[in-house]
Amino acid sequence: MPRNVSACAKVINIKRGSLTVIMTADLILGKEISQQIYGELDARIDRLKKNGITPGLAVVLVGDDPASQTYVRMKGKMCQELGMHSDTIIMPETTTQEELLARVSELNENPDIHGFLIQLPLPKHIDEQAVINSIDPSKDVDCFHPFNVGRMLIGEPEFLPATPAGVQQLLIRSGVKTDGKHVVVVGRSNIVGKPMAAMMVQKAIGANSTVTVVHSRTEDIGSITRQADILIVAIGKAGFITPGMVKEGAVVIDVGTNHIPDPAAKKGTRLVGDVDENVKEKASAMTPVPGGVGPMTICMLMSNTVHAAERAYERKCSQ
Repeated sequence: MPRNVSACAKVINIKRGSLTVIMTADLILGKEISQQIYGELDARIDRLKKNGITPGLAVVLVGDDPASQTYVRMKGKMCQELGMHSDTIIMPETTTQEELLARVSELNENPDIHGFLIQLPLPKHIDEQAVINSIDPSKDVDCFHPFNVGRMLIGEPEFLPATPAGVQQLLIRSGVKTDGKHVVVVGRSNIVGKPMAAMMVQKAIGANSTVTVVHSRTEDIGSITRQADILIVAIGKAGFITPGMVKEGAVVIDVGTNHIPDPAAKKGTRLVGDVDENVKEKASAMTPVPGGVGPMTICMLMSNTVHAAERAYERKCSQ
């Protein structure tokens, strides 16, 4: 069994007098692994504070999207728990692109803010890429700026995008071997799919893999996903990956977050991933939803912010 995973109980079936033991997948728990990383960050934050630096993160939210508001609150709460400085800047839906660019410029120049991000999606009248391009790459803790994306692609990253970095840490800290393994990434978004593929092919710890990317236009996706030793799914469709699409013993990382109707749930919906829950009977290890990749995204954002503060301190000392 890989390290830092929780084994599910064995399921024992008695059929026609025979005893069948079915092993369900070990669970790779993001909550537990993120706590390890937070412990490491505590020591780094303490060192910075002894040198007069408090890592600072700012989040800009344009509009009133409920999901974005929840995510922003979670980021602020985690900053508080870690003893980091946090600014949340809420701007109305009617904010113009010029007004948003002016706020980005202010954050670029603010020495107390070491990293910041613009919560996506933005209102349709704002050019997202133009806003991303205006962020100082040294403060781009979401790793969306073309400069940082390019550095990641050539294997010399300053930052790694939070969700793919979280997935990679789950694999590393769970003891999942990636060297020489066939990794299949389902989905090609700029946020998860593309950077995930770029990271897993690098000559690096938790990588050195042979990588295939499949997406909505791929023919017979199942014929490719069944080849995966490690299957990373981020396609945004509830239960898209079924047991018949998974190789026996594969490691399955479910990045999906989908709300589906559930009359029994308090809010009338429940959160599920992109992977059918019955895949647990074929996978050797699997992330649950919720509790798998989710906690790692904010964790890696905090890690990027601390790194940005450390680099800012290094630049200050070299002047």
